[in-house]
Amino acid sequence: MPLILFNKPFQVLCQFSRDDERRPGSASLADYLDIPNIYPAGRLDADSEGLMLLTDDGRLQHQIAHPDHKEAKTYLVQVEGVADPAALARLQAPLDLGDFVTRPCRAVRIAEPDWLWPRNPPIRTRQDKPTSWIAMTLGEGKNRQVRRMTAAVGLPTLRLVRSSIGPFSLAAHPLMPGEWMEVPAAALGARR
Repeated sequence: MPLILFNKPFQVLCQFSRDDERRPGSASLADYLDIPNIYPAGRLDADSEGLMLLTDDGRLQHQIAHPDHKEAKTYLVQVEGVADPAALARLQAPLDLGDFVTRPCRAVRIAEPDWLWPRNPPIRTRQDKPTSWIAMTLGEGKNRQVRRMTAAVGLPTLRLVRSSIGPFSLAAHPLMPGEWMEVPAAALGARR
């Protein structure tokens, strides 16, 4: 039962089939992973980058992806504006996004990680708008949740990189975008 750590590049779809009709020239997981019968345990939208786990074990896939199992996921978020203490406090508290209220999370301002690769294409820069970085750790993951949360507190997301899932992180397993490695699935169970 392989457990694959994969660093999903920007603009790659979290599926193995092509989506050329909706996104001409789009890349998918099949462009990077030629391993039969594996499936993503959770998703990242095309505009997000970073760590994904893939497995051929349905039970393990459920354990990783389902919010009831609370595999914490950390996201590094470059936002437009300055993440001040008030904005960070709002992000950490339950936040009403209209169709649901978020669970409490951890949100801290950080310096841009020195191990982070440059994005291709680069983030636009505006001289009159500063940017800052936030590390957000969530025990849930609804569609575009992090982007919606930062927008709700007045800090639009410019770049979103998932840096860790449970015990696995890109800081500890340095993979460049498009690279992958197999790890023992037992590492998840050892913490329980």
